[in-house]
Amino acid sequence: MNERIAQMPDGREITIYDIAKHLNISAATVSRGLQDNPVINKNTRKKIFEAASQLGYQSNNFASSLRSRQTHTIGVLVPRLNSYFMSAALAGMESVASNHGYNLIIAQSLEDAEKEKVNAATMFNKRVDGLLISLSYDTVNLHHLAPFYRRKIPVVFFDRVDLNQDNTCVVIDNFGAAYNITKHLIEQGFKRIMHLGGNLLRNVYRERLEGCRQALSDHGLPFFEQLHFTSTLSEDAGVEAAKFILGLKKTERPDAVFSSNDTAAVHCMLTLKAAGVKIPNDIAFAGFNNDPISKVIEPNLTTVNYSGEIMGSIAMTNLVNHLKGISDLSSTNSITLRAEIITRASSVGALVLK
Repeated sequence: MNERIAQMPDGREITIYDIAKHLNISAATVSRGLQDNPVINKNTRKKIFEAASQLGYQSNNFASSLRSRQTHTIGVLVPRLNSYFMSAALAGMESVASNHGYNLIIAQSLEDAEKEKVNAATMFNKRVDGLLISLSYDTVNLHHLAPFYRRKIPVVFFDRVDLNQDNTCVVIDNFGAAYNITKHLIEQGFKRIMHLGGNLLRNVYRERLEGCRQALSDHGLPFFEQLHFTSTLSEDAGVEAAKFILGLKKTERPDAVFSSNDTAAVHCMLTLKAAGVKIPNDIAFAGFNNDPISKVIEPNLTTVNYSGEIMGSIAMTNLVNHLKGISDLSSTNSITLRAEIITRASSVGALVLK
């Protein structure tokens, strides 16, 4: 009974019938034993658990899961949990999942591709029925999702996605939103616009940069490469961007800054204000995401608004509908949601103030 047990040669999943055959007992006894049913002798239960572990048996919700091959759990991988947008997206997901009888297993990559890989493997081993994922800052490829595809476990991407793959993605029009907010700054009279951007591996930051560039080009204005500041867009990154601006000659400083998120914009503003820079008189600001912080900073921050809760709800609805056989993800590629510009005092016109 204690000898080493070989894995199934064909790579298939281990079932209670394999355990029963190995122990020379009935499948019903194995099933009850795995449920820790006291009807089964304690020693027999111990042998069942040991055999299950050695054979590599995966169980979740035991008997019901084995019958339906579903665990009624959905994995969610996000870059950070301490983000207003992600918190809102998770609220939308949880609401839909709960209404359909699904539980969520949530993990964060902390913007680290290696941690994302580990979390994905954990989700797979927990036998999630489906996966929702927003990619980390430095994820280069999707090799860590290959086990999901091989097992035909549906994967839906949201916000930070890989559009080069044949995936179902829920996004906003990042290019259009960035174009419009840059256009707004231009129409206010600003001409030397700095862009605080993120890693161009991620669609959101690449498209926001492209939208900014295109708006400047369409209005006959240059994009100053030296004023393209790439970072993690964290609080510290906002401070570093401000120090970079303060280190420039006044004639070389931007007259406006468009940041790819509100966090970096606000902390850049705070640092500049502490150094005596007046906003928007000296430098105007626009952000992205409409985080609550954008309404606390003085002056209030012009930004792009799009609902994390709606995005999370739509992503989860598509996944659940697929799992229930209502729709097929293979027929859906990119779902693009609306975004709107919210104009506030941080970008009021240079034409009026100067």
